[in-house]
Formats: sequence, C-alpha cells, structure tokens
Amino acid sequence: MQPLLEVRNLVTEFRSDVYDVKAVNNVSFTVHKGRTLGIVGESGSGKSVTSLSAMRLIPSPPGRITGGEIIFHEADGTTTDLLKISEEQMRSYRGNRLAMIFQEPMTSLNPVFTCGDQIIEAIKLHQKVSVEEARSRTLQLLNEVKLPRPEQMMTSYPHQLSGGQKQRVMIAMAMSCNPDLLIADEPTTALDVTVQATILDLMRQLQREHNMAMMFITHDLGVIAEIADDVIVMYKGRIVEQGPVLQIFENPQHPYTKGLLACRPRLDRKLKILPTVRDFMEESESGEITARTRESVDERIDEVSFSATEITQRNARLAAEAPLLDVKNLEVHFPIKSGFFGRTSGVVKAVDDITFSVKPGETLGLVGESGCGKTTTGRAVLRLVEPTGGQVMFDGKDVRALGASDLKKMRRDFQIIFQDPYSSLNPRLSVGSAIMEVLTVHGIGDNEKERKEHVMYLLDKVNLLPRHFSNYPHEFSGGQRQRICIARALALKPKLLICDESVSALDVSVQAQVLNLLVSLRDEFKLTYIFISHDLSVVKFISDRIAVMNAGKIVEMNTSNELYEAPHDPYTRKLIDAIPTGTLEVIRSRMSLPAGA
Repeated sequence: MQPLLEVRNLVTEFRSDVYDVKAVNNVSFTVHKGRTLGIVGESGSGKSVTSLSAMRLIPSPPGRITGGEIIFHEADGTTTDLLKISEEQMRSYRGNRLAMIFQEPMTSLNPVFTCGDQIIEAIKLHQKVSVEEARSRTLQLLNEVKLPRPEQMMTSYPHQLSGGQKQRVMIAMAMSCNPDLLIADEPTTALDVTVQATILDLMRQLQREHNMAMMFITHDLGVIAEIADDVIVMYKGRIVEQGPVLQIFENPQHPYTKGLLACRPRLDRKLKILPTVRDFMEESESGEITARTRESVDERIDEVSFSATEITQRNARLAAEAPLLDVKNLEVHFPIKSGFFGRTSGVVKAVDDITFSVKPGETLGLVGESGCGKTTTGRAVLRLVEPTGGQVMFDGKDVRALGASDLKKMRRDFQIIFQDPYSSLNPRLSVGSAIMEVLTVHGIGDNEKERKEHVMYLLDKVNLLPRHFSNYPHEFSGGQRQRICIARALALKPKLLICDESVSALDVSVQAQVLNLLVSLRDEFKLTYIFISHDLSVVKFISDRIAVMNAGKIVEMNTSNELYEAPHDPYTRKLIDAIPTGTLEVIRSRMSLPAGA
C-alpha cells in the first residue's frame, strides 16, 4: 500500500473571546492510494474539520491550524507539506489533486448558473483546454456519473434537479480533473436509502476505474461497512480507534465504537429499546473515558430484544382493538397549471385512493421514497392539506366534516412533529414560551404559574433540564431541539402523534435516544403514532405494522417482522435491499471481490 496523504499530529483550534476549542486534537492517520479511509463519529467529533483542514479551508478567524503536518506524496516520490506552501500553490492542489464533495449539494452549487457551466468552470480553472474541450469533458462526466439526459442536465439549474441528481453533479465536478484524493463529507446523509445506495455504488465504481484514494466521512457505521477499507473513529476531536474495517466491526475495542455499532436499528431483531453510546461508556469531568460494561455489542442486543412470544402477544392485543383512526379511499390531488391564464391542464395524484386504520397504542409506519405521498397523507389526516376525496374518521368523528371551530378543538387530540425542528420553532421565543403558547391558545391551565409548572413537567419528560426553559432554539443541538418539539406536541395530551421524518436529520446515536424517548412516551401516555420515514430499518424498530407507499398508493402492509421477512411487492424488496446493514458478511463479501470487479 502506497501512502498518498499523511496527517501527523494535526491540531485545529477555534478561538473566541470566551474560550478556545480544539476541534481536532493531535490527530494522525494515512490515506493510501486506491483505498478508502472512513472517518466516523457524532456531530462535533471533529471529522468534518479534519477534512477541511486537509484542504486548508478552515475559516480564519475564528479557526486556524496550530500544529502538525499534512504530507502529500507526489508521483515522483517527493513529498509536500500542504501546511507550508503558499495559498497560491495550495489552489493548484485543490480541485486538481484534492477534490471535495460536501454534504448539502444545494448550498454547494451556484443557483444562478447551469450545472454544465459550473463543471466547465472547474475544468477551465485547472486545465488549459478550450471551451469546446471543457464542454465535451463535462458531457463525458455527466455520462460517467449516470445522470439521465446529460445534454439536458448541462442546461439545467440546480433547483430543477432532485437531491440525488444534484449530488451526482457534485461528484462529476469533483472528478473533473481526475483528483488523486476525493474527500466526501457526509455525501449521502440527506438522501433516501435507495438514492444513497446508488450514490455509494457510483463512488465505488469511480474509485476502481480511476484508482483513486477516498476519505469518506459519515456518522453511520452501516455506510462505512459498504464503502471503507480502513476506519478511524473520532470522539471530541481525537481518534479513539482505528484499523481495517473488518477488524473494527468484528472486534471493536473502544466503548465508544461499540456504542456506535450498537445504536443502529437492526433488521434481524425486534428491539424493545435501542442501545446507546452511554450504555457502553462514561466520561469523567476531566474527559477520561471508561467502559461502563464489559458486554459485547451482540450481548447487549440480546438483552433488549423482544422474544417471538412477546411480539405475537402485542400484535394480538392490538388487533383486538377498535380503530382510533380509520382512513378510507383518501385522495389528495394537486392541479397542474399551464398557459398564460393558469388553466388546469392535469392533476398530480399525490395520494391516490389509500385505506388504512390505526389502533389505540399502535405505531403504524409509513415508508417510501421522497415523492411517494407519505408526508401528504399525514398532513391530509390532520387537514393541514385538504383531501380531495375519501373519509377520515378519528375517534368516531368525521374529520372532513368538521368546521373551523370544531377542527381547532379536535387538534388537541392529534399533533405532528416535523422533520426539521429548527424551522418548527420560533427563533424569537424561548423554549418555555414556545410550549406555553400552545397551552394559552387552547385555554389549558388557570394561570401563568400553573402553565409554567406543566411546561417544566414536560421538559423533564423529554430529558431536558429546568434551566432550558429560558433558552432559545439556537442554543440547542439538533437532538435537543427535536425533544423540545416532542414536549410541545405532548402539551395538549394528544391521542395521536404523527412523526414526519422526525429523526432522519439526526446522528445515529442521537437518533437512538430520540427513538427510545418516543417508545417510552408511547407506553407511558398510551399514545398512538403514525411514523413517517424513508428508512425501513428505523420504521421497523418503532412500528407494529408498516405500510409501504409508492406513487401515492399503499403497495403493501403487514406487521413489521413479517414485512421484512417475506416482502410481497418488488418495491418493498428494493427498499430493504438498499439499507446499509453493516454486517460482517457484507464486509467480507466486498473484501473478497477481485480488483476492478
């Protein structure tokens, strides 16, 4: 194995008037030619700052690299310390020798230029070619990343493409100058599992064809198992474990690594709760980490698994209940407007004649790719989107027949938790005020003191502290903000909660904590859930039954275990096959493939 990039004792700091933070603290690793190094850890672990440091893209101020070396091995055997060359020299490396794909393609692409123009610009910047040669190379790249209709994509703007297509454009741009090292920073986090699978396949294929080195950054060890040869695990700016991917998965040594492996939802088991990182490690005030348990990941999974008898008994109990929500032949159609006068030329059938019911205390999972109609279904049930047809019966009442006043009263009984907690909260209201506002609007509590006591009770239930009452949304992490949204939804003591992609933007470790919270609240408050997600592994963990949606229709519905074990519809099988499982069998199978396969 030939080294391409060596990082030695790297230190990157961010300084403020109050305190200094070592985001990367004495980190050392090597990226080899033709191999993929996976960097994994939670948000704030320093993995993205490490990659930005390698590209010398740390914003200064407040950040700066204060120590270490980043050694690039040239083809002729000489070496260059990227931290000691001028900014002008570094620009010749960026994009040309080192390329980077960022997490959010929409913010990485310029909205006022076509996708083709942006790739052509990158080629002309680093290579002495004519416009026609750059254009020809761009078409070749768009074909190489398997974008449909490359000529049309050349003239398309970023907003006209799907998330997966925009990410392919970013990959094409990164590959435009045949870089020696491609750095991919969370390139699949915001994508559906099926789109994620195609992007991972594409990146593996491009690496083999170009014998390129890769640094692949993610919080999900399941994704790491699909693509990495070597792995480093980061926690609070330090590397806590590193080694070949099979070694890390087969015999993890550090308790933090064990926690990351354990907290991923499983497809082969039905778990009562998800293990978390804190089950395996504890940290002292001085930052010293010790193992909380000597258990292996498999032993912990065995402890929290449902038995077959427990699953059968719960399913039988729920089946005997009368439905709390009964949806029949629900339709939501959106008109297509065209022409100068905006005449209706057709309709989009976002929800097309679907029927389902949900029992009290049950969790029904709605799963499918983006655009399948699952979110529109959830909103139509609450009449946040007006249905075009069908019937929605909730607790014996026809929701579609309710007037505005009666609908407002009924909204106390059903609430929704949205995907993005930050945009769901008013940035000008403190957490306490945001939750108290709900109580005031619905006339709950006799006075301010009583309402505040109820808010404190809710914050405690979602594992937040009393002092958080006066804090504002920007002062919390993503997982904490989602807990605030859950507390606000619980304020009215609802019977039904619709969770719309409520954990898809979270790290797997934080996701595990929020999912466990939802399960405990469901059991304590006798809640009923509709859980909407594109990730079948998450849906399988929390759901009793799963409805699979495609093109506005429910194509299959069954109990969570039976749906996974014996899917009937090819679309369901496609969703299951796209999930990165992170099993040893997958890693061994990938490692046994011959070079170029």
